[in-house]
Amino acid sequence: MSLNLVVMKHKFFVYLCAVALFYSSCGSSEKGTPYSQQMVELRALQTFLSNTREQQLATAHWDYVPGLVANSVLKAWKQYPEKEEYYQIVKAYADHNMLEGDSVRVNPHNIDDLAAGKILFTLYAAEMERGNTADAMRYKRCADFLRNKLKYQHRRVDDSLPGAGRWIHKVQYPGQLWLDGLYMGPALYAEWQHHFGAEKGEADNMESWTDIALQFEVQHQYTWDSQKQLHYHAWAADPEDPNAFWARQDGPFRGASREFWGRGVGWYFAAIVDVLEWMPKNHPNRPNLEEITRMLAAGLVKYQDPSGSWHQLLQYDATMRADEIGDTVFDVVYNVCDKSNYLEASASSMFTYAMLKGIRLNILDRSTFLPVATKAYQGLLDNFIREGEEGTLDIIQSCASAGLGPARNFSRTGTINYYLCGRDVTITQNEGKAIGPFIMASLEMELLKKR
Repeated sequence: MSLNLVVMKHKFFVYLCAVALFYSSCGSSEKGTPYSQQMVELRALQTFLSNTREQQLATAHWDYVPGLVANSVLKAWKQYPEKEEYYQIVKAYADHNMLEGDSVRVNPHNIDDLAAGKILFTLYAAEMERGNTADAMRYKRCADFLRNKLKYQHRRVDDSLPGAGRWIHKVQYPGQLWLDGLYMGPALYAEWQHHFGAEKGEADNMESWTDIALQFEVQHQYTWDSQKQLHYHAWAADPEDPNAFWARQDGPFRGASREFWGRGVGWYFAAIVDVLEWMPKNHPNRPNLEEITRMLAAGLVKYQDPSGSWHQLLQYDATMRADEIGDTVFDVVYNVCDKSNYLEASASSMFTYAMLKGIRLNILDRSTFLPVATKAYQGLLDNFIREGEEGTLDIIQSCASAGLGPARNFSRTGTINYYLCGRDVTITQNEGKAIGPFIMASLEMELLKKR
């Protein structure tokens, strides 16, 4: 028997085993209630953390974390429309944050403030179907406001710098491109184009899709390490800017940060599959985005832990520890501890969601990635989901926050020590950035199970 035939038979056997596990156990608990519904009802509709701040969804502030939770709850309603309470609480969240003029409060040039607007498309469609055109048009005008603020007003990298035309992350990070930002801005922009792009005419629509694709392509160009098969967390077009003190000053990755942060890569992976869900099949940039998706998925397979999940710092396992020396910046020492790298809930949930969705959209090969995604979903349940005796449900072991700089915060160095010891990089539970992706991963698993 040839070696190729042996490999093919082994691959097929692994695939069959994954399918058997998938149809026998994944997607619901012993109670028979889908995990998506359990996480919505026992956590998302109760209380959750947003960067260590406790929130209740109906009265939460307009921000990417409550917005992520709200969007996941709305996706659960679309999949289980009998759960009307899911819809009503997201509608209450939107109405709570709407301002006069059918807008919401956003900071200038802060791409994080746009992401919660993803709920507006489903709210618009649902209210139109229910005959409530007044509310529907409020949501439509707010979606227009957010899309136009990004497309026409949000600051971009200057034409004199590499990466020109890419949206900056925030005012305090001039010329900086973070993986996180792709989930916040371009994914909202893409959904707007899908629903309303025809209003502006075909030429404008195609140009807008090119603009969206550019954001992913530029980020990939400057942060993708082809040897490691991962994206660095961020890149600075001007690494000599004081706010980019964390960036490499020379070498092939000049301007890039130094580590592969799990959730940062998760934001990018989730964003690109979300964009591809809406992107026209005939757009010339689509094949490139699909190829980036496959490259990223293949890279993540290399770093999957035997338990099915992924670590806070992707290229290391739990034997990697902070060095107890810390990081010295301008004669001040930061980030001193000896903590170990750890399996992280939000990144693992994002990877599981994106991989399952990529399979559903026929972007990722089912026979190759379904075993990986099935193992990943089981890893979420085993490593992070805890059911209490009193009917509670917790998702544990999530990184609260992480960032890079700016110059007024030299502790955010982007080093191993920072991602394990930083004062804002605490390990927490019931964080919205883990709850939302877990719900979405569960919905994808439950949907695939029905097919």
